[in-house]
Amino acid sequence: MDKVGFTALFVEPEDLMPHPYKGEKGQAMKKLLLQLDSDKFASVFDAITAYDAGVDQVLSYGGVTLEDVRNLVYGAMFTRGGDELKNTAIFVGGSSVPKGEAMLKAVLETFFGPVRVSVMADPNGSNTTAAAAVLKITRTVTVQGKQAVIFAGTGPVGVRAAALLAREGCRVAITSRSRERAQKVGKGIKERFGLEVTALEVRDDQAAERALEGAQVVLTTGAAGVALLKKDLWAKNPTVEALADVNAVPPLGIEGIKANDDGKEREGKLTFGALGIGGLKMKIHKACLVRAFEANNLVLDIEETYEIAKAI
Repeated sequence: MDKVGFTALFVEPEDLMPHPYKGEKGQAMKKLLLQLDSDKFASVFDAITAYDAGVDQVLSYGGVTLEDVRNLVYGAMFTRGGDELKNTAIFVGGSSVPKGEAMLKAVLETFFGPVRVSVMADPNGSNTTAAAAVLKITRTVTVQGKQAVIFAGTGPVGVRAAALLAREGCRVAITSRSRERAQKVGKGIKERFGLEVTALEVRDDQAAERALEGAQVVLTTGAAGVALLKKDLWAKNPTVEALADVNAVPPLGIEGIKANDDGKEREGKLTFGALGIGGLKMKIHKACLVRAFEANNLVLDIEETYEIAKAI
């Protein structure tokens, strides 16, 4: 056990609150971000974004395991106290969303009473990307009571986008090449968010065309470089109003749109590409980091991220 963990066993929480430190000549306390990443190397992208959001110093740790989390978080919890705790925050990232979710849980379980700092979770950019994609759609199309279909919607971005659209009053269907996979993910959405989605199996163009029937909103959240929807299928569809794709690597998820589309009208429908969505995603990411330093007790997961995004 490290020194901080050992100390925590024998002192009361109020004794762990140091006197506020203003630095030399009354200088304000620095904003420090503890970056926890399960990948071998902590994400440079996430670190630079933090600096651009106004963080003074990023303490980046890569290769973090669940067993590492407690002592790293202790270092963030016990070095400052009282109102000064808000000047420290934690960012949970990494390319593995399941590991990131488990890491967020471990962080929260380490806190006790008022001894805590704010946490932002965005493993693989899933929260900020989903929030940006859904906002692009809802700001241009009324989705209340309408039908949305999310192709390859069983991944992290698809799951979160499905939940957000359902919360906005949309009837949502998610597709997968495996009906069982789609049903399992749909069950997970029900358990996590309390929302119902429809599971569809789409393995060919005929199934994709059936999935589009009656849909006003189309979102593709598949793997990079994987085409999911041909142009002739969506272009001739009479009900589709808006299409969005989060894949920036050719071939794009939706044939016939461009990565930099940002509300571009094509075939009478509004289109959003990955780069068009990405600009808003970056604004959301930075806004969430700014928010994380406003208090010491915030947990910024997908729901909170979306609420912050809507204020942009």
